[in-house]
Amino acid sequence: MLIVTALGGNALLRRGQALTAENQRENVAIAARSLAPIAMEHRLVVGHGNGPQVGLLALQGAAYGKVETYPFDVLGAQTEGMIGYMIEQELGNLLPLERPLATLLTMVEVDPDDPAFGNPTKFVGPIYPKEEADRLGAEKGWIFKADGDSWRRVVASPVPRRIFELRPIRWLLDQNTVVIAAGGGGIPTMYEAGEQPGGRRRLVGVECVIDKDLATELLARELGADLLAILTDVDAVYVDWGTPNQRAIRSASPEALAALSFPAGSMGPKVEAACRFAKATGKRACIGALKDLADIIAGRAGTTVSAEENGIRYAEVQGATS
Repeated sequence: MLIVTALGGNALLRRGQALTAENQRENVAIAARSLAPIAMEHRLVVGHGNGPQVGLLALQGAAYGKVETYPFDVLGAQTEGMIGYMIEQELGNLLPLERPLATLLTMVEVDPDDPAFGNPTKFVGPIYPKEEADRLGAEKGWIFKADGDSWRRVVASPVPRRIFELRPIRWLLDQNTVVIAAGGGGIPTMYEAGEQPGGRRRLVGVECVIDKDLATELLARELGADLLAILTDVDAVYVDWGTPNQRAIRSASPEALAALSFPAGSMGPKVEAACRFAKATGKRACIGALKDLADIIAGRAGTTVSAEENGIRYAEVQGATS
C-alpha cells in the first residue's frame, strides 16, 4: 500500500516551544518512531509543515539589515532541506541500513490570480503577544492575525495547481525509497505572463506559502496513493472545539464533513484536503495525531473521511486535549 502522510508543523514543533534545532531534532525523532513501523510495511511518502521554521528564517533575515530578507520561495527551499535532513536521519536510525531515503526539493505551481493573495491566512513563525505583533507589523509591514490567545504572522496561501517533480518521486518509490517531498507545501512558483523567446514560459518563485495539507493531497492524488494521512497534535476532527460540547468525529463522508465550518488557519485546510482526496479517488483520508498513526491506518483512531460513509459518525468516548 502507498501511504502519503502530511506532518503538521505543530507535530514537529510543539506550540509555544522554542524554535531551536535541538527541539526540532527531538520532535522529529519522536515522529520517526511512529513513521518507521509504517515504512517497514508500506511504501511511504512524507510531507511536512514548515510554518514555524520559515517564519523564523524570515525573522532572522529581517534582523540583518545589510542584505534584503530572502523571499519565501527561497526560505521554503531552505526549510525543505533542513527538515528533510532531520527526518531522513532519524528515520534512517530506525530502518534497515539498506532501505533508501531521499528528500526531494519540490516546486509547486500556483495561479497568479488566486484570490488568496488578497487575503493572507497562512500562519508562519512564532506566536507573539498583541503588543509585540503590533510593533512588528508597524516596523516591518507584516500582517498578523489571532491564533488562539496569541498572534502570528500570516502570508498568502494560494491553492497548489501542479507538482513538477512527480516523475522523480515515482521513480524513487519504484526503488522502495522513503520519499520526503512537498515539504511546507512545496516551493511556490508561477509562470510569468507572456512567452519567452523560443515559445517557452519562464518559471519564477512567489512570495507566499502553500498549505502543506493541500499540496500533500495533490501529491497523494497524482501518485495514486491508497491512503492520505494528515497528522497533527490533535487526536481527531472536532465540532464545537474548545467548548464543553466538543465532539470528536470518528468517520464522515466528504460531503457531510465539507458542510461543516472549521478555522481557516488550522483545521480548515486539513478537512478540505481530506475531503478532496476521498471524493476524487474513492479512497480513505484520515486526520489525527501523529502518535496514533498505526491505529489511524487501521481505522481505530482519528477521523476517517470516506465516500463509503453516510453522513457523520461521532466517537463514543468524549474529550481530548489539544
